[in-house]
Amino acid sequence: MANSAFMKPMQVSAELAAVVGAGPMPRSEVVKKLWVYIKGNNLQDPVNKRNINADEKLKKVFGGKAMVNMFEMTKLVSKHLS
Repeated sequence: MANSAFMKPMQVSAELAAVVGAGPMPRSEVVKKLWVYIKGNNLQDPVNKRNINADEKLKKVFGGKAMVNMFEMTKLVSKHLS
């Protein structure tokens, strides 16, 4: 099955669980819930939509960064999945 790694349930760190809920859940679900959180809390930069303005919960996931772009976000979120 193609993309099975993307669908495999993974453990979610405590920091990430504070944003997306407790795991295990597949990476695709984590990303979907992250976007629900980002949009629900209006954290997408209004000028440059590729940038995410982190609130306190997301800063813990983003290694303390106040702003990350979408590509960086994916990399940082991976560190919270095992």
